Amino acid sequence: MNKGFPEGFMWGGAIAANQAEGAWNVDGKGLSVADIATYKPKVDVKDYATHMSINLETVEKAAADKSDDIYPKRRGIDFYHRYKEDLALFAEMGFKTLRVSIAWSRIFPTGEELEPNEKGLQFYEDLFTEMKRMNIEPIVTLSHYEMPLSLSLKYNGWVDRRVVDDFVRFSKVCFKRFKNLVKYWLTFNEVDSIHRHPFTTAGILVDQCAPGKAEQETYQALHHQFVASAMVTKDCHEIIEGSQVGCMITKLTTYPRTCHPTDVELTLKKNLENNFYADVHVFGEYPKLILRDLELRGIELHFEDGDLEVMKNHTVDFVSFSYYMSLTESHDENAERTPGNTILGVKNPYLEATDWGWQIDPQGLKISLLELYDRYNVPLMIVENGMGAKDELVDGEIHDPYRIAYFESHFKAMKDAINEGVDLIAYTSWGAIDIVSASTSQMSKRYGFIYVDADDEGNGTYDRIKKDSFYWYKDIIETNGSQL
Repeated sequence: MNKGFPEGFMWGGAIAANQAEGAWNVDGKGLSVADIATYKPKVDVKDYATHMSINLETVEKAAADKSDDIYPKRRGIDFYHRYKEDLALFAEMGFKTLRVSIAWSRIFPTGEELEPNEKGLQFYEDLFTEMKRMNIEPIVTLSHYEMPLSLSLKYNGWVDRRVVDDFVRFSKVCFKRFKNLVKYWLTFNEVDSIHRHPFTTAGILVDQCAPGKAEQETYQALHHQFVASAMVTKDCHEIIEGSQVGCMITKLTTYPRTCHPTDVELTLKKNLENNFYADVHVFGEYPKLILRDLELRGIELHFEDGDLEVMKNHTVDFVSFSYYMSLTESHDENAERTPGNTILGVKNPYLEATDWGWQIDPQGLKISLLELYDRYNVPLMIVENGMGAKDELVDGEIHDPYRIAYFESHFKAMKDAINEGVDLIAYTSWGAIDIVSASTSQMSKRYGFIYVDADDEGNGTYDRIKKDSFYWYKDIIETNGSQL
């Protein structure tokens, strides 16, 4: 018996405040770590290490620059002023849900204020109210690569335990203000990414770490985020009756490149490491193999009294994740590597790839769903999935059959996984509309069903134009995927 998508399945899309809102210096907002991300036109778009690299000198230079010329995330797509227009388009597509994030520095500009910025709170109250008016359920991420820059410069971000209290204060203000508007919350976006881009994820400047201790301090910062996640999960459950809190990880499903036993062992360890972050959120404790691995590497975590208890007692209600591509692993140092979601993996010869080299693997999404549900036995949400492409505007229209083909194949994989027993409750594509790319800070790397007329330098009308995929996704939602 083919089950198909369940009644009430939450179809929708996703954006992030730092990539969409713009208005970086409006209504009392403070600088965030995203506001100093630059577009580097002379760097290969596949060279994510260079795009994501940062140090104290570049941060201080960017903080002193009051323009948005080379800082696309300061501009975004002006969602801050055009959100009603965009929500109307999402409602036309039939969105049941929209994943957004709250820019921490709109509420607490430096992160350390004792009283919140009312204009920032009012913006999000208006946004969520409009979403509810349109019957679009908000899924809200508290920390999505946009922590206050001041906390990075003053404390080296999450390395300092004091940031936990700042985040808890911010989160409690959000819970109390939006308790009647938001039911679904995510704590940290792609919490595992702290090792791939520590500044973007946790405000960590590696050149500000103690000499030779960058890895140690990054793991300590991660522990602080685990503790903070548990603390705000507790608060959310207490403040908002019936609320649901989830973790969010990057699903980096990895296959052995060959059946060579070393390839298999390397792959096993890579997948165990990828699961580690959700393990802590769902099971409330560190996996024994991870603790042993840290010990073998000479990494010692400092636990304060009560840390392990709060983590154990306040676990998440569901697991959400991003999935863009799969990887392979090989013991062959000369194996060809290809880029992915700010990572490099060994190229899979059986798969095609996007313009940015990300390999397309819908079956990998089914595998990921089966694995995650078997491991955790809690509801799942896919909160990021899509392909970046160079869309071409021709006579005022965008024909994107490649995007439709991508989504169709991934939706079929989701349907198969549901039919085999997976409890998948929501899907939010990345992104609902063209926004500034997280890794390369480009507009030309387009993910949306809606085209935004702006280029990498910020030139354009910023008009919104429906792509062919807009109408295709509308039909999918309207029929709950029954025609797949």
